Amino acid sequence: MNEPQPTRVVIAGGGTAGWIAAMALARQLGRLVEVTLIESDEIGTVGVGESTIPTARSFHELLRIDEQAFMRATQSSFKLGISFENWARQGDHYYHSFGTVGLKTWVADFQHFWLQARAEGVAGDLGDYCLELQAGKARRFALGGEPALNYAYHLDAGAYAKFLRRIAETDGATRREGRITRVEQDGESGDITALVLESGERIEGDLFIDCTGFRGLLIEQTLKAGYDDWSHWLITNAAWAVQTRAVADALPYTRVIAHDAGWQWRIALQNRVGNGSVFCTDFKEPEAARDDLLASIEGETLIEPRLIRYKTGKRRKMWSHNCIAMGLSAGFVEPLESTSIHLIMIAVTRLIQQFPFGGASAAQRDHFNRMADLEVERVRDFIILHYKLTERDDSAFWRHCRDMTVPDTLQERIECFAEAAQAWQGPEDLFRVDSWMQVMLGQRVAPRRWHRLATLLPTAQLRTTLETLKARIDERVAQMPSHQAFLDSYCAPEPAPAPVPA
Repeated sequence: MNEPQPTRVVIAGGGTAGWIAAMALARQLGRLVEVTLIESDEIGTVGVGESTIPTARSFHELLRIDEQAFMRATQSSFKLGISFENWARQGDHYYHSFGTVGLKTWVADFQHFWLQARAEGVAGDLGDYCLELQAGKARRFALGGEPALNYAYHLDAGAYAKFLRRIAETDGATRREGRITRVEQDGESGDITALVLESGERIEGDLFIDCTGFRGLLIEQTLKAGYDDWSHWLITNAAWAVQTRAVADALPYTRVIAHDAGWQWRIALQNRVGNGSVFCTDFKEPEAARDDLLASIEGETLIEPRLIRYKTGKRRKMWSHNCIAMGLSAGFVEPLESTSIHLIMIAVTRLIQQFPFGGASAAQRDHFNRMADLEVERVRDFIILHYKLTERDDSAFWRHCRDMTVPDTLQERIECFAEAAQAWQGPEDLFRVDSWMQVMLGQRVAPRRWHRLATLLPTAQLRTTLETLKARIDERVAQMPSHQAFLDSYCAPEPAPAPVPA
């Protein structure tokens, strides 16, 4: 029997989204696909996604990406969580770490035992019982050990796209340079049949992936997929981004510092620091936001600040006809919890698992879209949580966030935690119980009651258990090198090969 022809996959747009898709498809599906990526050097990419969550490691492992090579190429640092400053109140500070907090049983999660211990006067701070949080605070890092640290990366998004491109092209993907000037469709089905470049070159395909950014050249301008606008819940709509020279050792966590109309990020890489200010133009003029950002950064600026405008929301259909939107083409949930790169990775993973050899059915597209919708809606809820649970009344922006009505799915979570300290992770949820719990408590939600199982432990046993857990964590952290020292060693350039004797 003749071997079937490979499925022709055409990716419109490069950047992080395009090259993640090209690399994953070429590496995982091999000769089953023929991957062509179209991008133009004249069209810039947003390229400021400098932070990830731990799922990036699983994705890299799946695709056999060497961690040290990746980190050297992208000047990455390690990330153990996020430091939230001034969110619930001015002067507040809490961490959303990537670790498991404390111990738990199948009946009750750790917060129930911690709340009971606190009521009995034998509990320390919540963060005392999380290895990643304590390592982050101490600015230490190490690989290995038991349990191993759960971590993500800070990275240079532009360098990351170039790194992935090299892998993709080695594995058989082809890049075409040029602007797309026309999208051809089948007259009966409406499916996309080819993309025509400014040069006149016509690139045919069976499956098209839209990575053209906010404009959604294929998914929206051509296929009219529609857009669900979430800006009534997530009201920020612009960000300034600027890079600065590092003036201190790299922190193993992202800093997000709330200001009067949004928040500022600081992300330390090996060679520089990424800075930005996310804000709402209804409450702050862009020039004022730029001035405030430049007044607050540390170190010499390496580039001119860049303004990015956006509207939070998602496509109503991320897979329409024979086109799948990924990255900013699929939608945008603001960068507070660093989920953008994850959503690209999970989209291409889901595509590989459900790849439409021979064409997709309506049921297959519907299933893909339903899974994508559920995940991004839960991510949306988690982001809204940070804004809704504020007590700040020092600006119109924060008063608006505090008083807004939120989705029913989020309201239920808030009420369950406030009433009985209950949190959960459903099959469609990206964020774990530990994440919901850390943010709820960090934003000053004080549960009125908790699971009574915790009352069955005698006070002395509760105290001893917590003290032992804290002591073990403190001991582990004390044995770790500094994050900067570990980076310097782990990401040192590979030695040049020895000269060949004459």
